[in-house]
Amino acid sequence: MLLYTTIASSRLQYTISLIESIIGQQIIITTDKEYFLQAEAVKINYSAERIATNEYHIIPHTLLFSTNVIPTDITVSECRNNPCFFTHQDDHGFDVFAAIFYLISRYEEYLPHQKDMYGRYAHTNSLAYQHNFLDKPLVNYWINDLLQQLSTVYRLPSTELAPLSSKLTTYNLQLTTAFSFTPTYDIDIAFAYNHQSIVKNIGGFFKDLLKADIEKVIERASVYSGTKQDPFDTYKWLDTLHKAHQLAPIYFFLLAKQKGIYDKNIPPSVHAMQNLVQQHAAIYSVGIHPSWQSGDNELLVKEEIDSIKKITNKPCTISRQHYIRLTLPNTYRILIENGITEDYSMGYGSINGFRASVASPYYWYDLEKEAVTTLKLYPYCYMDANAFFEQHLSAEEALQELQYYHDTVKAVGGQLITIFHNHFLTEQPQWKPWREMYRRFLGANFS
Repeated sequence: MLLYTTIASSRLQYTISLIESIIGQQIIITTDKEYFLQAEAVKINYSAERIATNEYHIIPHTLLFSTNVIPTDITVSECRNNPCFFTHQDDHGFDVFAAIFYLISRYEEYLPHQKDMYGRYAHTNSLAYQHNFLDKPLVNYWINDLLQQLSTVYRLPSTELAPLSSKLTTYNLQLTTAFSFTPTYDIDIAFAYNHQSIVKNIGGFFKDLLKADIEKVIERASVYSGTKQDPFDTYKWLDTLHKAHQLAPIYFFLLAKQKGIYDKNIPPSVHAMQNLVQQHAAIYSVGIHPSWQSGDNELLVKEEIDSIKKITNKPCTISRQHYIRLTLPNTYRILIENGITEDYSMGYGSINGFRASVASPYYWYDLEKEAVTTLKLYPYCYMDANAFFEQHLSAEEALQELQYYHDTVKAVGGQLITIFHNHFLTEQPQWKPWREMYRRFLGANFS
């Protein structure tokens, strides 16, 4: 495929590289009009004026040729059954490239915005939430639609365009070959009772007693006496699931040295915590879960990364923010400075859905520096805590939502990334339905 433009800006090149990574097809960008006119290829003219009869014309919005971040008027309409914006009277109906860039760059998060109760970008600000496409991987839909429109215009297949035709067939009809699933777990509280400080255990016992929570008093006493396993110790059960369904999970460990209001894990200095991390690092991928405190003190990011490196005796290049405490561009810049190359925080900590409207990994573009970075983002679309605490779903309703996201991501050949917590998967009465929900989901889709 060949794309003509008058300016091969860094934003345009970045957007095209994302499309290439999803379709597995090279798109050559040229500013040479004569070369474009004479070439025999699928040709996209991305300029203001039509220049050939055998081209697919998309009139550009100014966004990809700008080098600043300013409020942009956006009117969302519909194009071939999908939401769209930056509309024009051209062959495509809207500037799909500028629209993709706007969403995946998280352009709106650089603009003045309302924060949620945790000081994060509130999902209610987003275009996706306000126009009811937060639950859709719209970028993937748009790319698929672009290929379909090109195939119609060029009446594929032909000898010259056979590779593209083959790719279109695979993309439209055999998406399961590209689909993948990565279960991930945030270990915020490794154990409920074991390996906690004496003060915490004694305080917890009397607190349960004063609240007349007899079930918890008995549970706590049983764990202390060694007659019952710690309820948060769900690790062997998860191991069994992973082996049964041939899954390759990623575990993110919170390793704050000091506990805080949102950082309640066992300190990394405790041998049991070190052993837990080491056991998982021996068979799975593990990453750092930067603490809430590190959002106020960036030196703690390095300290916590150094902790996991020392414990595992391995490099640490994978990360996900605790509570999804994420501020652009600062959070990502700090991670890059500390050697992180893959981040799994691209989602909301307040609602399930596609924060960047995409179900495929991609490299982060630093809008303030106008540069592609080395940090690859892996968007997640489902977290158990969102379903329970924020959306107030029952386990059965959460299963239906999770199945919807599975089916949706699979249909576009994307990567489904989910977040579960070990303390959501216990055999405690409150959580047993959630444990069973997860078991049923894996059994139904990955047997």
